[in-house]
Amino acid sequence: MYEKRKPLIHIFAQNESSRLNYIIKFIFNDILGTEFSFISNKAEFESSSFPKINYSNEKLEGCIQIVPSDFLFEKSILQKKIHVGEWETYKVFFETSTEADIPFDVFAASFYLISRYEEYLPFSADQHGRFEANQSLAGKNGFLHDPIVDQWICKLSKLLKDKFPKFETCTREFKYIPTIDVDNAYAYLYKGTVRTIGATMRDLFKLDFNENVKRFQTLKGEKDPFDTYGYLDSLHKQYGVEPLWFFLVGNYNTYDKNLPLNNESFQDLIKEISENAEVGIHPSYESNEDFEQLKKEFDYLSGISKKTITRSRQHYLKLLFNETYQNLINLGIKEDYTLGYGSDVGFRAGTCTPFNFYDLYNEKETELKIFPFQIMDVTLNEYLKLNVEEAIEKIKSIIQKVKDVNGTFISLWHNESLSDHGHWRGWEPVYEKMLEIIFEK
Repeated sequence: MYEKRKPLIHIFAQNESSRLNYIIKFIFNDILGTEFSFISNKAEFESSSFPKINYSNEKLEGCIQIVPSDFLFEKSILQKKIHVGEWETYKVFFETSTEADIPFDVFAASFYLISRYEEYLPFSADQHGRFEANQSLAGKNGFLHDPIVDQWICKLSKLLKDKFPKFETCTREFKYIPTIDVDNAYAYLYKGTVRTIGATMRDLFKLDFNENVKRFQTLKGEKDPFDTYGYLDSLHKQYGVEPLWFFLVGNYNTYDKNLPLNNESFQDLIKEISENAEVGIHPSYESNEDFEQLKKEFDYLSGISKKTITRSRQHYLKLLFNETYQNLINLGIKEDYTLGYGSDVGFRAGTCTPFNFYDLYNEKETELKIFPFQIMDVTLNEYLKLNVEEAIEKIKSIIQKVKDVNGTFISLWHNESLSDHGHWRGWEPVYEKMLEIIFEK
C-alpha cells in the first residue's frame, strides 16, 4: 500500500482532454503513487516550487519538458502511421522534439498502448476472432516482452529526481497474483455415458490404447489426472499466496467442454474451492457474443458459490474492444483478467500495472479494472512449443522484468497442466519452479 498521497507534481498544459486526464492519473497515481495538478497559467506554473513537467511546445525554465503530439487531444479512432525509434535503451514512438528532456510524447505513447487503441482498428483475426501478438505494434517492433510503459515512467521518475532532488515517489512493491482456469474439471470422471462411450470409441479409432486404459482405471477408482486441486492448494499455502479460480460453466459444445452443470461432484468442487479462495467466472466461448448466455452462466456460478461474482476471464481469451468489456460492465463485473496473448508471452498493454478500462468509443474512463497477465501455460507448451527448461527460462526472464519495475506479475495456469498427462507429461514441476523464482531472495 502507498502512504497517504501528497500533491507533488505540477503539470503545465495549455489544453486538457479526457485522454490526457486518464493517462496522467494512471501514470502518477497508479504507477508512481503521487498526486498531480494541472496548471494552465504560465506565470503560476513558473512560480511553483513543486516538481514540474511542462507539457507544451513552449520552452520554460526549471522543469522537465515533454512536447505533446496531437494524439491525446483527438476524439476519434483513426489509423495511425507510427514510426518506432529508439531513445537510450528504450523503443519509443510519437517522437516530437529532440530538444525536450524526453524526445517523445510519453503520455500519448502510454495511452496508445494502455487503451489498446490498435485493437479498435480493422485487423486480421485468428480462427477464434482474436487479435494476435504478431499484429501488435509491440510484437512487430520487438518490445512485446518489456513492460515498456512502466520502464518509461521509471525513467521519467529518475529525470524528475535528478531535476528536483527532494522529489520522492511512494515506492510500490512487486506483487504476484496466481490465477487458475478450470476449463475441464476432470479428464474422465462425471462425463456421462454418451461422452464417455464417444471418447472411448475415438481413442480406439486412433489406436490410443493407453488413453483407454487410463480412463477405465480412473473410472474404477484411481485418481483422475486433472484432479490437481489438492496439490495446487498445498503449493499455494507453502508460498503464502492466494489464487483466483475461474470456472467455465457454459453449455457443452465444440470449445466449451466442462462437466454437466447438474453434476453434483462438479458443484461440490466449485463450493469447496469457493469456501477457501476467490472465484470468478470464465465466460464460455458461446457467451462472448450472447449476453443472455453470459448472464445465465453468471447466475449459475453465483448461485453455486453463494458469492457475489466480481471477477472474470474470457474462455479462449476471446476479447473484442470494446463489446466484451461493455458486456462485463453491464453484468456488474469489477475486474477482468483476460488481457494477454495466447500466442506469445509478454505485455499486451505494455504494462504490468492494473488499470481502469478506457472506453474509446465514448471517450471516458470506466470502473472496470483490467489485470493484464504475462504468462500462460498453454502459450509455453502449445503455441511456442518450448521444452520444460526453455519454458522456465522464459518465465524467469518475464518475472525479472516485472520485478525491475516493481509491477504486478500475473500467471495463468490450468488444473490440467499439472496432471503429468498427455501433452502435459513432464510439465508438472514448471509451476512450482515458477513459484520458486518469484519468491527467491
